[in-house]
Amino acid sequence: MYCRNCGKKLTGAPQICPGCGAKPLVGSSFCPACGAKTSPLAEFCTKCGAGLGERVYGDVSPKSRLAVTLLAWFLGQFGAHRFYLEKWGTAILMLLTLGGLGIWTIIDFIIAVTGNMKDKEGKLIKTW
Repeated sequence: MYCRNCGKKLTGAPQICPGCGAKPLVGSSFCPACGAKTSPLAEFCTKCGAGLGERVYGDVSPKSRLAVTLLAWFLGQFGAHRFYLEKWGTAILMLLTLGGLGIWTIIDFIIAVTGNMKDKEGKLIKTW
């Protein structure tokens, strides 16, 4: 893995790049797969073909947006999508109130579809 800010090769999965002091996956100047210089607007690395999409920018959850959306639609009244996101307290509340009599379920479904749902760590769930 390479730092997206300075292009330095990283060992392991550090939270902060020792070369530039920034979060390694937040920048847009270098490819995280091969370290080649990239355009900030590029979607793929021209050297290795690795994707440079939004999944590498900022704090994005590894959870699946599709899974959250489908769980909210089909099992939302039981809080299944919140159990998936490990939000235990609100999941149990949804289970006990049947999704706020459906209102809470609809709101959560809309939030999930638009990509504004967050996991237990406050990271946005963007990756389909």
